[in-house]
Amino acid sequence: MPTSDIDPRLRRRALVHRPSPRLQDCELTFLDAAPIDVERAARQHAAYVNRLRRYGFEVTVLDGNLELPDSVFVEDTAVVLDEVAVLTPMGVASRQPESRLMELALGAYRPTVRIAAPAKLEGGDVLRIGRRLFVGQGTRTDAGGLRALAAIAEPLGYSVVGVPVTGCLHLKTGCTAPDDGTVLMNRDWVDPRPFVGLRRLDVPPSEPFGANVLRLGDGAVALPAEFAETRDLLIRSGFRVESLAISEFLKAEAGLT
Repeated sequence: MPTSDIDPRLRRRALVHRPSPRLQDCELTFLDAAPIDVERAARQHAAYVNRLRRYGFEVTVLDGNLELPDSVFVEDTAVVLDEVAVLTPMGVASRQPESRLMELALGAYRPTVRIAAPAKLEGGDVLRIGRRLFVGQGTRTDAGGLRALAAIAEPLGYSVVGVPVTGCLHLKTGCTAPDDGTVLMNRDWVDPRPFVGLRRLDVPPSEPFGANVLRLGDGAVALPAEFAETRDLLIRSGFRVESLAISEFLKAEAGLT
């Protein structure tokens, strides 16, 4: 489907999933398990949804995967482009059942296509900047996942670029794009060389998880309230910052995206 045929209103739609009562059992790779207050997580998620709505997003809240601990992290289940939603094979077996619900939900707005195992790919490893897709190569996404995504995206006019990732779960744990000309990153975790030509902002060393921000539009980004120094950096760099408390999700090795 050509980009010009996409209803522009669909770019302001968000699909989210309520936090699972089993969030404490989420997958962890680089962090040790810490007690998660599920009720607080639910309140934080509700505040997140309300903030999206304040910025004009039409939000659909799903709850069909509540028995799956990681189901709140819908970003990993798909790579949503203007033309198609690419269902990912996921990097760990425990999360693979999440994609059935997401395929149904996304199918209302996009054609869907599925990448099959043994390729490994999660949406948290795919950062879109314009028509470029930067694909993290770490614990959850491998070269096979990158090639499979490229086979789908490149004929649609996207370029696909691999990015080495070490020390964190996903590319977007350590690097996001506040706008199409800027990347906010932790260079200890993400190789900066593939981002040549873009303005690169380095998170403060005291806030290594501060690089995961959510673009809201019109120069505004959402940032975890826990990262005050990164907030100051973004404001100095010309962005409006909306702070959201996500303490319980940070314990689950997650961020706002």
